[in-house]
Amino acid sequence: MCGRYWMEESLELREIVEEMNRSSLLLKWQRTTDVKACGESRPTDVVPVIAPNRFGKRAVFPMRWGYSGKSLLINARVETAAEKPTFKEDWQKHRCAVPASWYYEWERHLGHDGKRRTGDKYKIQPKGSTVTWLCGLYRIEKGLPHFVILTREPGEDIRLIHDRMPLIMPEKMITRWITPEEKPEDLLAYALTDMIVEKAL
Repeated sequence: MCGRYWMEESLELREIVEEMNRSSLLLKWQRTTDVKACGESRPTDVVPVIAPNRFGKRAVFPMRWGYSGKSLLINARVETAAEKPTFKEDWQKHRCAVPASWYYEWERHLGHDGKRRTGDKYKIQPKGSTVTWLCGLYRIEKGLPHFVILTREPGEDIRLIHDRMPLIMPEKMITRWITPEEKPEDLLAYALTDMIVEKAL
């Protein structure tokens, strides 16, 4: 679920990328990997992510998609993140937002034999929004930040395609979402579920 998203070279996203390019972390990442500034992003990519800086102010950092472990973790469920040891501390204190133009999802349905099949690819974004703000959690691994994207029950527009969707907030809520002093449970009611869904070419 939520294993791909797209960043267009729009003015708004370009400003975010430019801020990321000023981060002192950029050179550390560039020693070992490329940093993705636009196009399709996938797990293990290093991409721009919004999180608080050491002064508690909103800032942009290059972060790698996925928590390391026995297997790569790219998503966390909203319903269980507060209890799971892997995510509990980050749910309370290390929340982030991933800017995208839209995210991709593949239709999942049952075949005649009862097995799940993967169908068409769709691009999905909130109605009336130019940026899709994917909410996530982050942590530091070996001195560098990694993130996961939170998922939730799908809205009506998504339910026929997939049984999960990312947690997406309106732009006006992003600063509150990443603020450690805020209670994330109090912000979930602001999540967006009214989506535009189009088949991806």
